[in-house]
Amino acid sequence: MEIDLSGKTALVTGGNIGIGAAISRSLAECGVHVALTYYSHPDSADETCQAIASAGGTARAYQLDATDSAQVNEVVEQVANDLNGHIDILINNAGHLVKRVQVEGMTDEHWHKVIDVNLSSAFYCTRAVLPYMNKGNGRIVNMSSLAGRNGGGYGTAPYAASKAAVIGLTRALAKEFAPRGITVNALAPGFIVDTPFHETFTGKENYDGIVQNIPLKRAGIPDDVAGAVLYFVSDLGGWVTGQVAEINGGAWFI
Repeated sequence: MEIDLSGKTALVTGGNIGIGAAISRSLAECGVHVALTYYSHPDSADETCQAIASAGGTARAYQLDATDSAQVNEVVEQVANDLNGHIDILINNAGHLVKRVQVEGMTDEHWHKVIDVNLSSAFYCTRAVLPYMNKGNGRIVNMSSLAGRNGGGYGTAPYAASKAAVIGLTRALAKEFAPRGITVNALAPGFIVDTPFHETFTGKENYDGIVQNIPLKRAGIPDDVAGAVLYFVSDLGGWVTGQVAEINGGAWFI
Protein backbone atom coordinates (compact mmCIF):
# COMPACT_ATOMS: atom_id res chain seq x y z
CA MET A 1 0.00 0.00 0.00
CA GLU A 2 1.39 3.38 -0.99
CA ILE A 3 1.34 5.97 1.77
CA ASP A 4 0.28 9.37 0.46
CA LEU A 5 0.85 12.28 2.83
CA SER A 6 0.72 14.98 0.18
CA GLY A 7 0.08 18.43 1.59
CA LYS A 8 1.17 17.50 5.11
CA THR A 9 3.94 19.38 6.88
CA ALA A 10 6.46 18.00 9.35
CA LEU A 11 9.12 19.19 11.77
CA VAL A 12 11.87 16.62 12.40
CA THR A 13 14.34 17.58 15.12
CA GLY A 14 17.81 16.20 14.55
CA GLY A 15 16.66 15.39 11.05
CA ASN A 16 20.01 15.87 9.35
CA ILE A 17 21.85 12.61 10.11
CA GLY A 18 21.32 8.96 10.94
CA ILE A 19 17.80 7.97 11.95
CA GLY A 20 16.57 11.55 11.66
CA ALA A 21 17.75 11.85 8.08
CA ALA A 22 16.04 8.57 7.14
CA ILE A 23 12.81 9.82 8.70
CA SER A 24 13.09 13.14 6.85
CA ARG A 25 13.67 11.38 3.52
CA SER A 26 10.84 8.89 4.06
CA LEU A 27 8.34 11.61 4.93
CA ALA A 28 9.38 13.66 1.91
CA GLU A 29 8.98 10.62 -0.36
CA CYS A 30 5.36 10.42 0.81
CA GLY A 31 4.72 14.04 -0.16
CA VAL A 32 5.37 15.76 3.17
CA HIS A 33 6.93 19.22 3.23
CA VAL A 34 9.76 18.67 5.72
CA ALA A 35 11.48 21.12 8.05
CA LEU A 36 14.48 19.45 9.68
CA THR A 37 16.66 20.82 12.43
CA TYR A 38 20.32 20.31 13.22
CA TYR A 39 22.42 21.30 16.21
CA SER A 40 25.77 21.11 14.43
CA HIS A 41 27.14 19.82 11.12
CA PRO A 42 25.24 22.13 8.73
CA ASP A 43 26.85 20.33 5.79
CA SER A 44 24.95 17.15 6.65
CA ALA A 45 21.72 19.13 6.84
CA ASP A 46 22.39 20.57 3.39
CA GLU A 47 23.17 17.10 2.04
CA THR A 48 19.92 15.68 3.40
CA CYS A 49 17.89 18.54 1.96
CA GLN A 50 19.63 18.15 -1.40
CA ALA A 51 18.97 14.41 -1.43
CA ILE A 52 15.30 15.07 -0.75
CA ALA A 53 15.14 17.69 -3.49
CA SER A 54 16.87 15.36 -5.96
CA ALA A 55 14.17 12.77 -5.27
CA GLY A 56 11.44 15.32 -5.98
CA GLY A 57 10.63 16.30 -2.39
CA THR A 58 10.89 19.52 -0.43
CA ALA A 59 12.87 20.20 2.74
CA ARG A 60 14.41 23.10 4.59
CA ALA A 61 16.99 23.02 7.38
CA TYR A 62 17.07 25.12 10.57
CA GLN A 63 19.79 25.34 13.21
CA LEU A 64 18.34 24.58 16.64
CA ASP A 65 19.48 23.88 20.18
CA ALA A 66 16.41 21.95 21.28
CA THR A 67 17.41 22.28 24.96
CA ASP A 68 16.86 26.06 24.79
CA SER A 69 13.11 26.66 25.14
CA ALA A 70 13.29 30.27 23.92
CA GLN A 71 15.17 29.19 20.80
CA VAL A 72 12.70 26.36 20.25
CA ASN A 73 9.79 28.81 20.35
CA GLU A 74 11.52 31.12 17.89
CA VAL A 75 12.49 28.41 15.40
CA VAL A 76 9.10 26.67 15.55
CA GLU A 77 7.35 29.97 14.79
CA GLN A 78 9.65 30.46 11.79
CA VAL A 79 9.03 26.89 10.61
CA ALA A 80 5.27 27.30 10.91
CA ASN A 81 5.41 30.51 8.89
CA ASP A 82 7.48 28.79 6.22
CA LEU A 83 5.07 25.82 6.16
CA ASN A 84 1.96 27.90 5.46
CA GLY A 85 1.08 28.37 9.11
CA HIS A 86 0.64 24.76 10.20
CA ILE A 87 2.71 21.79 11.36
CA ASP A 88 0.86 18.49 11.01
CA ILE A 89 3.62 16.12 12.13
CA LEU A 90 6.25 16.52 14.85
CA ILE A 91 9.09 14.01 15.18
CA ASN A 92 10.98 14.59 18.43
CA ASN A 93 14.17 12.87 17.32
CA ALA A 94 16.85 15.15 18.83
CA GLY A 95 18.86 13.31 21.46
CA HIS A 96 22.30 12.22 22.58
CA LEU A 97 24.21 10.02 24.99
CA VAL A 98 26.90 12.74 25.22
CA LYS A 99 29.42 10.33 26.79
CA ARG A 100 29.56 7.29 29.03
CA VAL A 101 30.00 8.25 32.69
CA GLN A 102 29.55 5.98 35.69
CA VAL A 103 27.43 7.38 38.50
CA GLU A 104 30.21 7.62 41.08
CA GLY A 105 32.05 10.16 38.93
CA MET A 106 29.06 11.85 37.32
CA THR A 107 28.60 15.60 37.70
CA ASP A 108 25.27 17.37 38.04
CA GLU A 109 26.07 19.15 34.80
CA HIS A 110 26.37 15.89 32.86
CA TRP A 111 23.16 14.49 34.36
CA HIS A 112 21.13 17.56 33.43
CA LYS A 113 22.70 17.86 29.98
CA VAL A 114 21.65 14.34 29.01
CA ILE A 115 18.18 14.69 30.53
CA ASP A 116 17.64 17.99 28.74
CA VAL A 117 18.73 16.84 25.28
CA ASN A 118 16.58 13.70 25.37
CA LEU A 119 13.56 14.63 27.49
CA SER A 120 13.24 18.39 27.92
CA SER A 121 13.76 18.92 24.19
CA ALA A 122 10.72 16.76 23.41
CA PHE A 123 8.61 18.72 25.87
CA TYR A 124 9.78 22.11 24.59
CA CYS A 125 9.16 21.22 20.95
CA THR A 126 5.76 19.69 21.63
CA ARG A 127 4.61 22.71 23.59
CA ALA A 128 5.83 25.08 20.88
CA VAL A 129 4.21 23.16 18.01
CA LEU A 130 0.75 22.76 19.54
CA PRO A 131 -0.63 26.16 18.47
CA TYR A 132 0.23 25.29 14.86
CA MET A 133 -1.07 21.71 14.86
CA ASN A 134 -4.53 21.35 13.36
CA LYS A 135 -7.08 19.55 15.48
CA GLY A 136 -8.20 16.20 14.18
CA ASN A 137 -5.09 15.12 12.28
CA GLY A 138 -2.01 15.98 14.32
CA ARG A 139 0.71 13.37 14.76
CA ILE A 140 3.55 13.42 17.30
CA VAL A 141 6.24 10.73 17.47
CA ASN A 142 8.85 10.76 20.24
CA MET A 143 12.20 8.97 20.17
CA SER A 144 12.81 6.65 23.09
CA SER A 145 15.31 3.77 23.03
CA LEU A 146 15.82 0.15 24.00
CA ALA A 147 17.93 1.67 26.77
CA GLY A 148 14.73 3.07 28.25
CA ARG A 149 13.46 -0.51 28.54
CA ASN A 150 16.54 -2.46 29.68
CA GLY A 151 18.67 0.21 31.36
CA GLY A 152 21.24 0.52 28.58
CA GLY A 153 24.94 -0.23 28.86
CA TYR A 154 27.53 0.89 31.37
CA GLY A 155 27.80 4.61 32.03
CA THR A 156 24.41 5.44 30.52
CA ALA A 157 22.19 6.01 33.57
CA PRO A 158 20.91 9.48 32.59
CA TYR A 159 20.38 8.35 28.99
CA ALA A 160 18.38 5.29 30.04
CA ALA A 161 16.41 7.35 32.56
CA SER A 162 15.59 10.07 30.04
CA LYS A 163 14.53 7.56 27.38
CA ALA A 164 12.28 5.77 29.87
CA ALA A 165 10.81 9.14 30.80
CA VAL A 166 10.07 9.82 27.13
CA ILE A 167 7.72 6.83 27.21
CA GLY A 168 5.93 8.23 30.25
CA LEU A 169 5.70 11.65 28.60
CA THR A 170 4.34 10.05 25.43
CA ARG A 171 1.51 8.32 27.26
CA ALA A 172 0.62 11.40 29.30
CA LEU A 173 0.47 13.54 26.15
CA ALA A 174 -1.53 10.85 24.32
CA LYS A 175 -4.26 11.14 26.96
CA GLU A 176 -4.15 14.93 27.08
CA PHE A 177 -4.21 15.47 23.32
CA ALA A 178 -6.70 12.73 22.39
CA PRO A 179 -9.70 15.10 22.60
CA ARG A 180 -8.00 17.25 19.95
CA GLY A 181 -7.56 14.28 17.62
CA ILE A 182 -3.78 14.40 18.00
CA THR A 183 -2.03 11.06 18.41
CA VAL A 184 1.23 10.69 20.33
CA ASN A 185 3.40 7.58 20.02
CA ALA A 186 7.02 6.63 20.62
CA LEU A 187 9.79 4.59 19.04
CA ALA A 188 12.28 2.50 21.01
CA PRO A 189 15.03 1.50 18.57
CA GLY A 190 17.60 -1.09 19.53
CA PHE A 191 20.92 -1.63 17.77
CA ILE A 192 20.74 0.62 14.68
CA VAL A 193 23.90 0.81 12.55
CA ASP A 194 24.88 3.34 9.88
CA THR A 195 24.45 6.05 12.49
CA PRO A 196 27.01 8.25 14.29
CA PHE A 197 25.60 7.10 17.65
CA HIS A 198 26.86 3.51 17.65
CA GLU A 199 29.98 4.35 15.69
CA THR A 200 30.90 6.75 18.50
CA PHE A 201 29.67 4.98 21.63
CA THR A 202 29.73 1.28 20.73
CA GLY A 203 32.55 0.84 18.23
CA LYS A 204 32.36 -1.21 15.03
CA GLU A 205 34.64 -3.85 16.51
CA ASN A 206 31.79 -4.79 18.88
CA TYR A 207 29.03 -5.01 16.27
CA ASP A 208 29.30 -8.74 15.53
CA GLY A 209 28.95 -9.70 19.18
CA ILE A 210 25.84 -7.58 19.55
CA VAL A 211 24.21 -9.01 16.42
CA GLN A 212 24.71 -12.56 17.69
CA ASN A 213 22.42 -11.72 20.63
CA ILE A 214 19.64 -10.39 18.39
CA PRO A 215 17.09 -13.09 17.48
CA LEU A 216 16.74 -11.85 13.89
CA LYS A 217 20.54 -11.98 13.56
CA ARG A 218 21.03 -8.59 11.98
CA ALA A 219 21.44 -5.02 13.06
CA GLY A 220 18.74 -2.49 12.36
CA ILE A 221 19.16 0.35 9.90
CA PRO A 222 17.66 3.86 9.97
CA ASP A 223 15.00 2.91 7.42
CA ASP A 224 13.65 0.31 9.87
CA VAL A 225 12.83 3.16 12.22
CA ALA A 226 11.52 5.42 9.47
CA GLY A 227 9.03 2.72 8.45
CA ALA A 228 7.48 2.76 11.92
CA VAL A 229 7.20 6.54 11.73
CA LEU A 230 5.23 6.31 8.48
CA TYR A 231 2.78 3.93 10.14
CA PHE A 232 2.20 6.22 13.11
CA VAL A 233 1.79 9.43 11.08
CA SER A 234 -0.39 8.00 8.29
CA ASP A 235 -4.01 6.87 8.33
CA LEU A 236 -2.74 3.33 8.93
CA GLY A 237 -2.03 4.32 12.53
CA GLY A 238 -4.87 6.77 12.93
CA TRP A 239 -6.47 4.83 15.80
CA VAL A 240 -3.22 4.20 17.62
CA THR A 241 -1.98 6.46 20.41
CA GLY A 242 0.13 6.13 23.54
CA GLN A 243 2.03 3.19 22.07
CA VAL A 244 5.72 2.32 21.75
CA ALA A 245 7.17 0.62 18.68
CA GLU A 246 9.86 -1.80 19.88
CA ILE A 247 12.24 -1.78 16.90
CA ASN A 248 14.96 -4.16 18.01
CA GLY A 249 14.93 -7.39 16.00
CA GLY A 250 13.50 -9.34 18.94
CA ALA A 251 16.14 -8.24 21.44
CA TRP A 252 13.44 -7.06 23.85
CA PHE A 253 9.87 -8.24 24.30
CA ILE A 254 7.15 -6.61 26.39
